[in-house]
Amino acid sequence: MSKRVTVEVPEDAVRRFGGDEKRFGREMYEAAVVQWFDEGRISQGRAAELLGLSRPELFEVLRRHEVSPIQITPEEFAEELKCV
Repeated sequence: MSKRVTVEVPEDAVRRFGGDEKRFGREMYEAAVVQWFDEGRISQGRAAELLGLSRPELFEVLRRHEVSPIQITPEEFAEELKCV
């Protein structure tokens, strides 16, 4: 199920995308999902699902946004290594 949400933005913001409202909306949604992932609010799987992408495609989106696909602190990584 999906829900349509309307957001008002300045015209010049949309113009930066060649006036393509659909592309602007997609880019804005993509940026939001990447931000949520980067904040740890959603998982890789959920981010990929929300964007309708495969995991490798999500990695490409994260690379473009300069966000690491690995969301683990050095301390958590060290703890994981202890279990191996």
